[in-house]
Amino acid sequence: MKVLAVLVLLVLGLSVLVDRVAVGVAEGQVAQQLADRGGLAGEPDVDIRGFPFLTQAFGGRYEEVRISLTAEELGRPEGTEADIALRGVRLPLSSVLSGEVREVPVDRIDGTATLSYELLAAELGGDTTLQREGEDLRITRTVDLLGYSLPLTASGTVGLDGDEVVVEVADASGAGVEIPRILVGRVADLLDLRYRVELPFGLRLTGVAPADDGVDVRVEADTTVLSAE
Repeated sequence: MKVLAVLVLLVLGLSVLVDRVAVGVAEGQVAQQLADRGGLAGEPDVDIRGFPFLTQAFGGRYEEVRISLTAEELGRPEGTEADIALRGVRLPLSSVLSGEVREVPVDRIDGTATLSYELLAAELGGDTTLQREGEDLRITRTVDLLGYSLPLTASGTVGLDGDEVVVEVADASGAGVEIPRILVGRVADLLDLRYRVELPFGLRLTGVAPADDGVDVRVEADTTVLSAE
């Protein structure tokens, strides 16, 4: 009985080892296909979820594939990153092994793209800084107005307009300087921001909220087919 138990454990251990080795190879293949079919500038980090992996591989359908995308891979400015989940990825094992993958159907995609505060501040220019303040943003910047340099502090809301993240200033005040109400609107316009978000896989923007390190943009797509152009 002891010998049988040891043999069973060995078989199970080898099965797990083979499964993990196979998933590592497959993740490399899937990364290459996603880069090619998704128009990425580089191969992303891929994590194929679910166990056992071999069952998914032989069936040609992966329940969940998580990918982490850097600014370089996205072809976007530094300070952009995305964590995406591809759900129901259909990629036949025979096609992967032969290298003849023409398209990659995906049931659904969802995830989050993050735009760092440094990136958004650079869009406004000058000495702008942004940081989270509850559900809003706190914006500080020195602006030239009517021949004066005014250090400003403002509260801004974050929203979406199509494929753009929009920061709108609700109120602005000077550091120790009273800003005439007639100029408040002009000052606010200097701090407003519209930033276009370009992402792969036909993703659309569905929500946005300030986070600790940047603005998180929720993204999703339904029934997408990734194919080479």
